[in-house]
Amino acid sequence: MTIRDRLKGVVPHQVTHQVRSSLVRYGERTSDRRPLPDFLITGTKRGGTTSLWRYLLAHPLVPRLFPAWNTKTSHYFEENWGRGEAWYRSHFPTVRHRQALERRHGGPVRVGEAAPLYMFHPLAAQRVAELLPDVRLIFLLRDPVERAYSHWKERRTEGKEPLDFAAALAREEERTAGERERLIADPTYFSEAYDWYTYRARGRYLEHLTPWLDRFDRSRLLILPSETLYAEPAATYARVLDFLGLPPHQLATYEAHNHRRSSAMPEQVRAELSAHFAPHNAALEQRLGMRFDWS
Repeated sequence: MTIRDRLKGVVPHQVTHQVRSSLVRYGERTSDRRPLPDFLITGTKRGGTTSLWRYLLAHPLVPRLFPAWNTKTSHYFEENWGRGEAWYRSHFPTVRHRQALERRHGGPVRVGEAAPLYMFHPLAAQRVAELLPDVRLIFLLRDPVERAYSHWKERRTEGKEPLDFAAALAREEERTAGERERLIADPTYFSEAYDWYTYRARGRYLEHLTPWLDRFDRSRLLILPSETLYAEPAATYARVLDFLGLPPHQLATYEAHNHRRSSAMPEQVRAELSAHFAPHNAALEQRLGMRFDWS
């Protein structure tokens, strides 16, 4: 029985350890037959990356990662950098798989992953530029005030955040002190605190976009307000497909994934965050020549 046969009809949580190990080893053994990705959805966390990724997977010319339980990212350029290029390649479809899809659907295949931490990691832009100089990059940018609150809600729901929102903001610098510097000093280091508790820091978008803008031609970057994706998903999806060189494709529905309902943000906290982000948003608009309706 082949590995493919063993996996048929098995959902990710039912895959045994033995099957998982076999598939991982198979992916690594065949890594030389697995081209690197064509695109990355790189930002921002709580900005609609999961929704856009699932819309793209619904396109017949965008295959899933390998093995099937890898939902949207390998986390290679931040958490798994030390595993090496062959390990990274093992997550993507083979040339044979790509060719089969192209014959079946009569168009170019586009392979990618969605990893919101890539935009924020201090070394990711350099790493991506060196390994994937021709990659296409998609950045979703959400109102940083709403993004911070949504980020906190997610961590709270996951049981990783014991503090209320105001207290978490107040202690952000203390909890993440030195983590960025350690990430730069040690290429194999991964910081949970830098991922979990950077509610305010992640919303200063220009700081994190600048390394990408400095390394890639602007024609390879598609920067979208998350609010446009939420309000006009079909039109935004069509724009993304055009950017990736994929033929048009209509979805039956455009569901918003990972949406969390909750109580409203305290107005005093909202006012403080809005004031904090105002100059950063203005600088972002000036650098990009774009308007973000985040007032």
